[in-house]
Amino acid sequence: MSNRPGLLDLTYARLREEMSDIHNSHTHALWRVIYRDAATDLQQSTHFQPPLQKWLRNNPDRQISKLDVVHETASIDGSTRKYLLELSDGHRIETVLMGYPGRFTACVSTQVGCAMGCIFCATGQMGFTRNLTSGEIVAQVLHHNRRLMKQGQKALRNLVLMGMGEPLLNYDALMTALEILSDTRGANIGPSRVSISTVGVVPGIVRLAQENRPYNLAVSLHAATQEARSLLVPSARKWTLERLMEACRFYTTTTGRHIFFEWTLIENTNDTTAQAQALVQLLGGIPAHINLIPLNQTLGYQGAPSPNAVNFKSFLLAAGIPTTIRQRRGIDVAAGCGQLAGAA
Repeated sequence: MSNRPGLLDLTYARLREEMSDIHNSHTHALWRVIYRDAATDLQQSTHFQPPLQKWLRNNPDRQISKLDVVHETASIDGSTRKYLLELSDGHRIETVLMGYPGRFTACVSTQVGCAMGCIFCATGQMGFTRNLTSGEIVAQVLHHNRRLMKQGQKALRNLVLMGMGEPLLNYDALMTALEILSDTRGANIGPSRVSISTVGVVPGIVRLAQENRPYNLAVSLHAATQEARSLLVPSARKWTLERLMEACRFYTTTTGRHIFFEWTLIENTNDTTAQAQALVQLLGGIPAHINLIPLNQTLGYQGAPSPNAVNFKSFLLAAGIPTTIRQRRGIDVAAGCGQLAGAA
């Protein structure tokens, strides 16, 4: 059995290295079939030229790895579908496809489970199993594109790394996957249409800034004081609110980009005027956009969604901070933020 990385783990440059004994046009042809056509069986691609056909015969392990669909659930909203996918080792992940006027967005997982332990999040409640490979991240996107193509729809335009897991704790695999998916010769998902959501992994935020990665950054904040945040987000005890905000300021100063701050509104917990005031003070000098998310309930957490979202938003807007309330999608099939758990 080959120990080489899978075909979907390879960037164009790495694939070209492997195919260096034949002309570059064949690498381009293979790449296009994989990422533009979302093919599942390379042996069935009859228009490949003889040198490429021979290369594939000589490299039988170079096939497209698919994720088996265990379960598919459609939301009553008519535009959201959740997929439970099985990996080659039997572990399972969830990914969500969301339709909007003129575009589709995929919410993709980066880990099996999550080690961050956010108390209101179903993925955090299940604990951490392992990181996904680059190819397993890429395979989720190809899965969605195949579904869209069968329906006569356009391919994905937007990608959010907000599924199962903490993306910045799987940094290298994630960046390789995004390089593959943003390649204009293939899937061509523009970096400006990719959002990476982190619970506040300070070293990862700093590295994103130092490497000037062109993707959007979303930080799950949820509370504006160290005491309140530590109760909701256990990782805040390691990466304190003070360190997190230092990293965020470094990020915005270094990259010139703003940050989306996500705030899950929980009744009588972080929806108070005092928390809103603390948030305004906390974000002083940081180019920011607040995304308010009414709590999506899970079996492992007894909190309730806040009825105070509109007032909370109005307070922030009055303070000059751009703020929106996230549209709730797929809640009836547990496809909303914080509800993914890799179970049928």
